Amino acid sequence: MATIDIKVPDIGDFDEVAVIEVLVQPGDTIEAEQSLVTVESDKASMEIPSSHAGVVKELKVKLGDKVKEGSVLLTLEAAEGTAAPAPAGGDGEAQAAAPAASAPAAPAAGPASGAPSGAGSRAAGSSASAATGYEGATDMDCEVLVLGGGPGGYSAAFRAADLGLKVVLVERYATLGGVCLNVGCIPSKALLHVAAVMDEVAHLKAAGIDFGAPQVDLDRLRSHKDKVIGKLTGGLAQMAKMRKVTVLRGVGQFVGSHHLQVEETTGDGQEKTGSKQVVQFQRAIIAAGSQAVRLPFLPEDPRVVDSTGALALKEIPKRMLVLGGGIIGLEMGTVYSTLGARLDVVEMMDGLMQGADRDLVKVWQKMNQHRFDRIMLNTRTVGAEATPEGIRVSFAPAQEGGEAPEPQVYDLVLQAVGRSPNGKKIGAEAAGVAVTERGFIDVDVQMRTNAPHIFAIGDIVGQPMLAHKAVHEAHVAAEVIAGELQGNKELASAAFNARVIPSVAYTDPEVAWVGLTEDQAKAQGIKVKKGLFPWTASGRAIANGRDEGFTKLLFDDSPEAGSGDGHAGRGHGKILGGGMVGTHAGDMIGEIALAIEMGADSVDIGKTIHPHPTLGESIGMAAEVAHGSCTDVPPARK
Repeated sequence: MATIDIKVPDIGDFDEVAVIEVLVQPGDTIEAEQSLVTVESDKASMEIPSSHAGVVKELKVKLGDKVKEGSVLLTLEAAEGTAAPAPAGGDGEAQAAAPAASAPAAPAAGPASGAPSGAGSRAAGSSASAATGYEGATDMDCEVLVLGGGPGGYSAAFRAADLGLKVVLVERYATLGGVCLNVGCIPSKALLHVAAVMDEVAHLKAAGIDFGAPQVDLDRLRSHKDKVIGKLTGGLAQMAKMRKVTVLRGVGQFVGSHHLQVEETTGDGQEKTGSKQVVQFQRAIIAAGSQAVRLPFLPEDPRVVDSTGALALKEIPKRMLVLGGGIIGLEMGTVYSTLGARLDVVEMMDGLMQGADRDLVKVWQKMNQHRFDRIMLNTRTVGAEATPEGIRVSFAPAQEGGEAPEPQVYDLVLQAVGRSPNGKKIGAEAAGVAVTERGFIDVDVQMRTNAPHIFAIGDIVGQPMLAHKAVHEAHVAAEVIAGELQGNKELASAAFNARVIPSVAYTDPEVAWVGLTEDQAKAQGIKVKKGLFPWTASGRAIANGRDEGFTKLLFDDSPEAGSGDGHAGRGHGKILGGGMVGTHAGDMIGEIALAIEMGADSVDIGKTIHPHPTLGESIGMAAEVAHGSCTDVPPARK
């Protein structure tokens, strides 16, 4: 029998992820596609399956290790007749975990080079059944069916309708908008705004303005949040009517290659009425999203919540534990802290807010240290029990030889350890759509699945799980479908080819980054020229009393950088990435994303006149620092 290395396949737009669970041991006999380890990013956890069957000879990873595409997980004595795996980093199709004989047909269009998300990849563990034929009655027909009414789903439906197609949109909840508008992005930002104003008012005391201690009325605060949600979701309902999009409320399940059964729901979206109808479609767009990961050892108790439960804001705890040091947990922690809770946070990795450069996070952590009693890094949560006094939580070191605190009791525990896709909950096999072991659906750059007439977008196609990515993917899918059905070659050639996708933590201060990070550049051996502009030199930041932040830009500084772009010899080439930490950083990061998309260099950005005094002009000044022409900072040492 051959001994082979089992490696991490394509895991989307992540350089490194942490191993949080090892599912096999040496001597175990495993099957192809059997899960080997569970890994966790700042936004999701996922299981990595085996590409081959055989006997585990040696484990190459342990709890807490960081792995990336190509990392060896274990050595396997492969079963007879098993071919050796393709080298990591090669064609995504060659890395598919399923045996070649059972692999689904590749989509019509291949992946774009450097695609920033799961688009274009054929991730390990995909499997598809032959589509089943539906022979029952149909209640409705359409050209395009969209499953899921979140930002990706409604954007796909609206764009398809604008292009003249007959569209049916299926959503299980009473209102459109999905997690983002109803129990995610929007309500959390409404509460974060309130928290930011409360903190800002407190800071004004030093300027001679004292409003006294705030009086919090939770009922009115919840009502404010709900009004914000209602204004947006109500607007979506009206826009659906204006576009003549038929909205069906219910849970959708594929029952054939061109049929979807919709079982009507009521109440909070979980209760079914028993009424069913079947929709026949020519094309479908799957936008079924994801759900919060629930740790199996946590008790079923109202004092244990996910982000949706935290947004309900039932009461303010005295002591709160945030499980997971990612963006979602830290944002909700900010809200509860400002309202009076004391926080602990536990994170398996060696730092909070993974994905962002450490210098950005350091500024945030210094500003927010007062919120926390404990920041437990390199620490795992290993147990929890409900007691009359609270939720008693036990911890363990993430790595051998480490230390962990004694068990603690909390009034509220927020589990924010990521999200998992809903690919295995929609009957995709009946439509012949391949779903990976982890529940993702692989797509090409046109968002097409292995079933040529079915497309998928948003969280369900891979990282990053962000609404703004889903919207752009939605437009691509709708345009390709319209182009094919209407014979429009221009629309039919649409593709998701974004170079970068920005990330934002809407904490206080905000942390935002896009493109290549400084940590990634070091790890990958990419030579960059950094331009960093401290907000202590920003007149607007000083006037605002918030000069703790900075803006930095990274430019290509390889020997060939700048050649042929009209600025050769200026010192460096095009912008590769950038980051900001400070108030309103999320509102400004789009300019850096645009600069990367346009291939701008430091001269282009620095000579773009920014209004003064603004925080946004720090972007132009950071470019000037990189170029050596900034007169708002001390001269560089020669």
